Amino acid sequence: MHTELKVGDPAPDFKATAVGGIYGGGQQVKLSDFARSTLILYFYPKDDTPGCTAQACELRDAWRELQSKAELFGVSVDSPESHRKFIEKHGLPFPLLSDPNREIVQAYHVWVDKNIYGKTYKGTERTTYIIDPDQKIRAILKKVRSPGHVARLLQALAA
Repeated sequence: MHTELKVGDPAPDFKATAVGGIYGGGQQVKLSDFARSTLILYFYPKDDTPGCTAQACELRDAWRELQSKAELFGVSVDSPESHRKFIEKHGLPFPLLSDPNREIVQAYHVWVDKNIYGKTYKGTERTTYIIDPDQKIRAILKKVRSPGHVARLLQALAA
């Protein structure tokens, strides 16, 4: 049994392939690379699905404002190749982290039981973490929806 992460907890360490933005076709990144920055990790279920596309495009459209406040990464269990196609198709200016082994989604407790039409399956719960430069969790935004994600994010960053 794991305990939920809370505001003030140390952010779980991670290592993953970042695709897009300054990372181009893919580079390894880890939590400690962002020790002097505020970091936003937004977890989403799947590249190029309607809800995830709406969320990514809302973040894309607010990119200018967001990038002045924090480093932003989308995180899903999709492959780097899937991320490349998603970024190209929708003109996403920020990088996406590929977590095919589900290490990050499990560490951040967003790999959960989901239910659709009476069937239970495992998937990523749409959740955003804001991590301070001291690598502690500043805010957790659960069950994020678009539109509205950017407004909640900016509010949490300003707090």
